[in-house]
Amino acid sequence: MENYKEKFERDSQRCHFTRLDDKTQDFLRHKAYHYRFSFQELKQLVDMSIDFEMWHEKSVYEIWADKENRKQAFAHIKQIWEALKNKPKSYANFEKEAPYNFSRKIHFAEFEKEELGLGSCPVASPKTRCCNLMTLDAVESCGFDCSYCSIQSFYNENKIGFDKNFAQKLKNLKLDPNKNYHIGTGQSSDSLLWGNKAGIMDALFDFARENPNVILEFKSKSDNIKYLLDHDVPKNILCTWSINTPTIIKNEEHLSASLENRIKSARALADKGVLVGFHFHPIVVYENYLNEYRETIETITSQFSHQEVALVSFGTLTFIKPVIKKLRNRDFKSKILQMPLVDASGKFSYPLETKLEMFQNAYQAFAPWHQKVYFYLCMEDQSLWKPVFGYEYESNDEMEHDMVTSYNNKVAKLAR
Repeated sequence: MENYKEKFERDSQRCHFTRLDDKTQDFLRHKAYHYRFSFQELKQLVDMSIDFEMWHEKSVYEIWADKENRKQAFAHIKQIWEALKNKPKSYANFEKEAPYNFSRKIHFAEFEKEELGLGSCPVASPKTRCCNLMTLDAVESCGFDCSYCSIQSFYNENKIGFDKNFAQKLKNLKLDPNKNYHIGTGQSSDSLLWGNKAGIMDALFDFARENPNVILEFKSKSDNIKYLLDHDVPKNILCTWSINTPTIIKNEEHLSASLENRIKSARALADKGVLVGFHFHPIVVYENYLNEYRETIETITSQFSHQEVALVSFGTLTFIKPVIKKLRNRDFKSKILQMPLVDASGKFSYPLETKLEMFQNAYQAFAPWHQKVYFYLCMEDQSLWKPVFGYEYESNDEMEHDMVTSYNNKVAKLAR
């Protein structure tokens, strides 16, 4: 019969045990031998220990309390972990005490894809309202290191891929001239970060000119707008920025442009006559977050007129299991998983009551732009629309029609 030590060594290889430092490994091994934890208990203890370390909280051996039996010992740690998840996290002194120091060596590679990377939004779900966005993979993988990003689960994040035949494939693409399209390039990488590397901007600008029935959206956290400033930008190109508070940008959106530089970039393009937009996605709960998001929104509404802005979207953190696993397997400090995670159509996100609070407050802060800019929730539960905006859509097609019509109306006004 297998003894417990042999079982422990086998079970420890089936979880993230080796991700822990030596001191924590020795501590958990000792406690496991004493309490004879099951595999599921051990796995959860390891994950919670990783979380404590990632969140820059006290280590498991600092908060441990010996109990009469294993269930009580396990419950004590889980109770502390749950309490940390369910209260607003604090970033006070986080940057100073847990500085970001991950160095990345990015490699660029050209490759040949059999087909153009054009398809439906990969995060669409039947239980969430979706705008039917089409996504175009101009580049694969990103140079930023946002702690919550799902790109790292689909690509080698240190290898940036460019399809050497992208321009020709895009030129050969035949679209229905009688149909309106909304296509975004910011799903598999940042839309602006790479500029015209491998001729991607040349190809996209030509595509926009040749297909006036397409709204082509560049979504970015970059301030690399040189190509757009140096060239005539087709009126059907829409430049949008993912916006967050300085607290989240500084602590969770590593290597990306600052809030000030994102807004400056949007302002420079708006001055050139380019339509801009802002995605408040993800909105993150932390101490004083509602006030900080409101201040950020007031900065934007004070620097832009509603005529210059095509859209504002709201969304929040939503994880799939591979992303959570990837985060726990990294050696870095982040509080992004320090949040309550509940089921959200097979994924994990904040409870609906928390989402309602964040979205209602953000929308009300934009009161001067109501009815003048297109607002929407990105991939959120349908039940949130009416209490946030006062209306809801019966279908994704209805939402898509209103969205594209609104964008086209703004494009037409700019073209006059």
